[in-house]
Amino acid sequence: MSRALWFAAGAGAGLYATLRARRAAEALSVEGLQDRIGATVVGLRMFRDEVAQGKADAETRLRERMGAALTAGSPADDDRPAPLPTTNPTRHPSTSEKEAGTS
Repeated sequence: MSRALWFAAGAGAGLYATLRARRAAEALSVEGLQDRIGATVVGLRMFRDEVAQGKADAETRLRERMGAALTAGSPADDDRPAPLPTTNPTRHPSTSEKEAGTS
């Protein structure tokens, strides 16, 4: 009985080692490395999207708490800086006007 048990244990260990070696060889092949890199890129994109969504949610909660919730318009409109006041700058002749002799 003891020999059969050791035989089964050895066979199981051999199968396990063979399986692990095959997986390692596949992971280190060109296709395996491309798959790993592709999965990493997808994971990073998903993480970036989750962080952006969390940031937007936190900003909305903060605006509501501070009493400055958006009432109208798109968020893109609120992110724009205020326009500069228009002034009448002195007009300088362009180079084409200088060449033509007019100002």
